[in-house]
Amino acid sequence: MIDAHVHLWQRQQGRVNGLPVYDLGGGRSQFGSEVRQMLPAYMTDGVNSAERLLANMDFAQVAAAVVTQEYIDGAQDGYLRQVRAQYPERFRVCTLYEEKELPDLIGMDGIKICGGRLADLDLTHHAPVFEHAAKAGCFLAIDLADGDTQTASLNEMICQYPELRIAIGHFGMVTTRGWQEQIRLARHDNVRIESGGITWLYNSEFYPYPSAVRAILEARDICGMEKLMWGSDYPRTMTAITYRMSWDFIEKSPLLTPEEKQCFFHDNAHAFYRFGALPEMPLIHSMAE
Repeated sequence: MIDAHVHLWQRQQGRVNGLPVYDLGGGRSQFGSEVRQMLPAYMTDGVNSAERLLANMDFAQVAAAVVTQEYIDGAQDGYLRQVRAQYPERFRVCTLYEEKELPDLIGMDGIKICGGRLADLDLTHHAPVFEHAAKAGCFLAIDLADGDTQTASLNEMICQYPELRIAIGHFGMVTTRGWQEQIRLARHDNVRIESGGITWLYNSEFYPYPSAVRAILEARDICGMEKLMWGSDYPRTMTAITYRMSWDFIEKSPLLTPEEKQCFFHDNAHAFYRFGALPEMPLIHSMAE
């Protein structure tokens, strides 16, 4: 399997609503004006490393992952270049676009745009970063503002750069009104949808997330199963569930065929992110079995 949406950092040093985000120990972070459990409590030092993720991936039989970024963590470009160089067969990594200048793509596979957090929400005003990614042959990962706020401007960019691979995150902010408009963008040949954060968005329902499964089916009917990719949003979602739980509720659902699951968990992401040969992931039985 391939996880299309994870986060890594050595030290969290981000901002939210103009206030700092930083580690407090015990997996907790100062998150602007409040304290949040940012990591599982056993990650006591605040380090969200590639090695810890790989241990989770190995146990959950996930062969590869795509590392995205977020303002609340602070730019992690330097660390992600190290991760990409050290584990080239297992990771693809994004640089973070921060509206100041075009990001450095050396050692990077893609560019992350936190669309809903931009000072200027009109994506046509950010055309240079789309052009930058297209010329470099990189992909662009984007989390959009809720609903259809940015879909028209993103559609214009999609049409302007038809060869640019674009992945829309958080499954179109599926629990917000108008989320289907984001999914419809994947009818374009170069656009995909990844499900990172879907367990967060349906957290009030909790495992096994029947509404999330129904949303996947609805998205399939809108744009086709070949346009959808699984993502976990590790590590923040791991404060509520285990890494394996982030995918096995879909695997256990009888509403998707084996062929659809193969597309969702592996085939679509393998082609889109241009992974090569991946390691075999043997089943390791837990002590609870």
